[in-house]
Amino acid sequence: MSNAAYTVASCRLESARRVSVLPRDHKCRHVHGHSFLISVFAEVPVGWAPFPGGEVSELQRRLEGCVAPLNYQLLNEFLEQPTDENIARWVRQRLDVPGIDRVAVQSTANQGVDLDAQGHAHVWRRYRFQAAHQLPNVPLGHKCGRLHGHGFEVIVHADQDVGERDLSIDYDHLDAIWAPFHYELNYQYLNEIEGLHNPTSEVISAWLWRRLKLALPELSWVTVFETGSCGANFDGTQYRIWKEFTLDSAVQYRRAPADVPQARIHGHTYTLRLHLSAPLDAMMGWTVDFGDVKAIFDPIFKSLDHHPLHQLTGILDCDTASLAAWIQNQASKELPQLVRVDLYETEGSGSIATVDQAGPALPV
Repeated sequence: MSNAAYTVASCRLESARRVSVLPRDHKCRHVHGHSFLISVFAEVPVGWAPFPGGEVSELQRRLEGCVAPLNYQLLNEFLEQPTDENIARWVRQRLDVPGIDRVAVQSTANQGVDLDAQGHAHVWRRYRFQAAHQLPNVPLGHKCGRLHGHGFEVIVHADQDVGERDLSIDYDHLDAIWAPFHYELNYQYLNEIEGLHNPTSEVISAWLWRRLKLALPELSWVTVFETGSCGANFDGTQYRIWKEFTLDSAVQYRRAPADVPQARIHGHTYTLRLHLSAPLDAMMGWTVDFGDVKAIFDPIFKSLDHHPLHQLTGILDCDTASLAAWIQNQASKELPQLVRVDLYETEGSGSIATVDQAGPALPV
């Protein structure tokens, strides 16, 4: 697998819509509004941006210009059926950017659509359940061996462009499929449920996959958040986990022209996600222990958090693409399972360094 770098930019869109294709009594047939988050993932060529390191700001500028006609408008004046999927396709057709890999439209914190490079629309919906668990096979003294609990979150992703369904999968359809799982999992002790005697995030994701797939053949991924900063997803074959960190750091771009903001010393609260992929350990029920990831990465984290990133050695520059590549290079020495690094400097805008772009983009 070869390394790849993706530039990511996002912007908000305040618009109203009505979706008349839905059943007559559906609430979304009425005029209503959202603060949509529109995101674009692109593998842009070298030299595309006005200056090296300016890829994120340039992609964001072009995205904002593309969607500007829709802002504070009734979307039906531009699209006959302004569903999340059709908004994503509208943006994809009009955005003048090379190397677009994915366009995502998130209409609420709990729902959206990812339009992939093949033109397939993966609709997703987020669900929550409150439950207790403990991991029976961890070493003595491991905190997860004690009975504890989480406010779990699950995202169900389904590919609308497979199968022979007459009507696209809507969020109500996903809600109906999820309802019995919520009843089975919410306010329960997971270890007592058949098949969940060792309920790690990976085991829960695979348990859900096998059962959801029967009712939802279009299922493409199951994502399980154990906490707000870690979790796993499963596509029926491959397990991937992630661990999220927050960095409060100063930065100054070395290659930026003197008249652009990035040339000045400034700072961000960065969101950093490490994605790891490995076979499932049959005894432990996980691919990699989240605690091990945190402990192994800690020296690198401490070299970044509350530090001036432009003073790092061995780094070309300190734009998010350069930083993500540097983090990937440093962390993979101790974490060989690392396949992807996401680094966002603002909401949904940053860079991805990856050797494996498979899997869903986690919602902002």
